[in-house]
Amino acid sequence: MESISELERKIKGIKTPEVKKCAIAYSGGLDSTLGIEMLKRVYKAKEIIPVTIDIGQSEEEIELGKRRAEKLGIKPVIIDKKEEFSGQWLAKAIKANSDYFGYPVSTSMTRQLIAALVAEKAEALGCDAVLEGSTGRGNDQYRMHNVFKMFAPKLKVLVPVRDFDLTRTEELDLCRHWNVPVEEVISGGDDKTMWCRSIASGAISLDQELPDDIWMWVTPPEKAKNEAEKVTIEFANGLPVSLNNEKAPLHQIIDKLNIIAGKNGIGIIDIFEDGIMDLKSREIYEAPAAKVILKAKSDLEAQTLTKQEREFRKIVDAKWAFMVYHGEWFHPLKADLDAFIEKSEEVVNGTVTLKLYKGNITVTEREKTPFSLFFPEIRSIHSRSFNQQWAADAAKIRGLQFEILAKRREKIIKSRG
Repeated sequence: MESISELERKIKGIKTPEVKKCAIAYSGGLDSTLGIEMLKRVYKAKEIIPVTIDIGQSEEEIELGKRRAEKLGIKPVIIDKKEEFSGQWLAKAIKANSDYFGYPVSTSMTRQLIAALVAEKAEALGCDAVLEGSTGRGNDQYRMHNVFKMFAPKLKVLVPVRDFDLTRTEELDLCRHWNVPVEEVISGGDDKTMWCRSIASGAISLDQELPDDIWMWVTPPEKAKNEAEKVTIEFANGLPVSLNNEKAPLHQIIDKLNIIAGKNGIGIIDIFEDGIMDLKSREIYEAPAAKVILKAKSDLEAQTLTKQEREFRKIVDAKWAFMVYHGEWFHPLKADLDAFIEKSEEVVNGTVTLKLYKGNITVTEREKTPFSLFFPEIRSIHSRSFNQQWAADAAKIRGLQFEILAKRREKIIKSRG
């Protein structure tokens, strides 16, 4: 117990702000559950209001959080935002082809939605502080802080794991010592949304093997079934509206695709990620539906957007993902990007059929949508739709700049003797 005594002395030696009434972003995980106990023991808060935002993580996770809060003698306020998350946040992410160097931004969004709602609840209830469970090494502290200051600029922001410089081991030691009802199945945590699941963030070493039992949706490709499976997705204004010819709300399509694509070995993401502090980490994600939807939508955009639109969209989409990842969902520029993306997606309508097989996604059928810019009767080498001789003068004009470059090169060579 000597190490615990030293840890408690370290905590007591750090000055804490006065806290009367605090709202906490409460998930039921290690960080937020410990945060409740620290509000009691360390910050000496008079009133604690845990706020749980249901964004589709799972009923089991919500219930687990309730049970842990009950053991701590506190009842969380639960706010159901599944429809808002899928209909507003996730819809924007799909339209923006959400991809931050291979990560289909998800936790990046949920943290900001959660922070906004916790801040609003804290303001409404007259709190003088908000608390969240980020570490000082990760990205969420910035996302949460930005939004807290947007919606509750005068409230104190408490981040105990960071502010007391606690390691994961020390957090667990404190929980055991203080009889806090929490255990961690996966070191680093497990953050679920319907769009993407983050696994053991920041806790995976360079060559660490991933056990098969960590996956929720995915069957590893080598163990997936030997028969290919086809799925057909219809898009309207850049969003999926039907799966296999059955109309359904977006969240239902995503739920079904997570199961279908996952059992075909699709959805494992294992990447090096450049965090907000420019520190690299190996990150593991599971996103079967996202992989399939973004693949199909990319193909449809290639058919319906002009070359100039596609080129500029690459820049806009990359900036959108960068801003959302870096905690700038509520920044005015991000709203401007949304407006441009929304306009360009008006022609992204049509149906795409894909073959799923052992981790691979192949487009097999494309509807000739009325919004298509693909006209083989003009472009095909078998077509006589225009006289090829017309192109000769155009080629000469396009080549003039290279003639000029050649003349300059000759002059430079002569000047050098």
